Parts: sequence; structure tokens; C-alpha cells
Amino acid sequence: MVKTPKISAAIITKNEEIRLPDCLKSISFVDEIVIVDSKSTDNTVEIATKFGCKVYSEDWKGYSKQKNSAISKCQNDWVIILDADERIPFETKDLILKTLEKPKAVAYELKMKHFLRGKWLKHGGNFPDWHIRLVNKNYGEFVGEIHERWQTHGIISKIDACIEHYGFSNYADMLTTMNEYSTIAAEELYSKGKKASLPTPIIHSLAMFIKIFFLKRGFLDGLDGLVLSILKAGGSFFKYAKLIELQKTKGK
Repeated sequence: MVKTPKISAAIITKNEEIRLPDCLKSISFVDEIVIVDSKSTDNTVEIATKFGCKVYSEDWKGYSKQKNSAISKCQNDWVIILDADERIPFETKDLILKTLEKPKAVAYELKMKHFLRGKWLKHGGNFPDWHIRLVNKNYGEFVGEIHERWQTHGIISKIDACIEHYGFSNYADMLTTMNEYSTIAAEELYSKGKKASLPTPIIHSLAMFIKIFFLKRGFLDGLDGLVLSILKAGGSFFKYAKLIELQKTKGK
């Protein structure tokens, strides 16, 4: 009988007392859960500790560095990487375990099934949305400050299964995230020497809306599709608007 290797799970958190319990329940099959927490002020740490997780408190270093820190603390080679708002369905668990009986790659992509206000977003480029979530930690690391990605020098394959992502419970959550991400993205562009002028945010935001709402048929998701298209366009607009602001305030 083929034996599945031991599996760790790596999660980064900050004030996730509401969403974390369902995430942890969905990965109760793993052998170890490592959480790197960014000084939560709610009951996140208490919940994780009661669940039996290994919890480390660290200052925020950025998405890639924070996730790499969590992965480095995992004892097992194979690691499932999750955010607190993500869940592993039962059927996905079975496919992960089956894949690891005879792994043919060092990193695996899974399909993200995004939910907004409890509804599955099927259009606008939201599905299938492949992301690397199962890795052999010895063959790669996260890079990038925002929309971080797993960079590996080994073979990447796919597992035809979903991870459920409950990122936003309402539109207000989306606005908060848009503001946060556009700031990080602007700072990343500035650090790379990128430049923007007045037309830049307008052109990019219009292109983003057309892409999401029309070309990728976001309109088929109704009001949620429209709101998501506008917010993604807004994120693009403010990313470049904030870059212009940085250029002015920092003298470039």
C-alpha cells in the first residue's frame, strides 16, 4: 500500500477570528498547521492555539516574506498554503492525498472558486482561476509584494479540484481591500522605477473594466459582476494615481 507523505499547512493571519475556524476545520486532515500571525488584536491566536496550531507572532513583512516565514517553519516537505478565508472541500482533500501518493511535480495548482456575499462568481475571469497551493517547500519560494506568486525551479502540475475562497462578505470589504492593495502596488511600481502621467490611471482603469465586464463576461454575474468590474477598474486607477502621488511627494 502506498503511503501518503506527511503534510503541513501554512497560513498567515491578522484579526481573522471570524473566518479562521472554518478554514482550520477544512484542513483537519493535515499533520501540522503553522500560523504566522501579524499581531492580531482579536481572538485569532486563541482560536488557532485551541485548534492545535503552531502559532508564531511576527511583525508584518509583506505577503511573500510572511508566507515564506510560515512555510519555513513547517516540519514536512509538502505544504498546503492557504489564506484564512479559503477552504478545502472534502473531495479536494481526497484528490490532494491521492496525488501525493505518487507526486510527479514539486508544485500543484488548484482552481480557486471565489465567492462574494455567499454567491459563486462564475464569470469575469474568476473561474477557473488557477493558483499554486500545494508545494514541496524545498523547491521554491514566494516572490512579489502583491499578488505574490510561487517561484520554483521544478515541475508544476495541476490538480483538477477547487479551493473555496470567501474573500468578501460585502462590498465594503472589497473597498477596503482595493485601497490596501492599490497602495502596495503603487509602492512596488515606484520601487521598480515605473512612471505614470495623468492619462495613465484613466487608460488602465477603462481597459480593466472592459476586460472584466465585457471580454470576460462579468456582466453574467449580475450586480456582483458589475461591482467587481468597477472595483477592479478602481484598483487599477488608484494604483497609478497613487504612483503619480509618490512621484510628486518623493521628487521623481
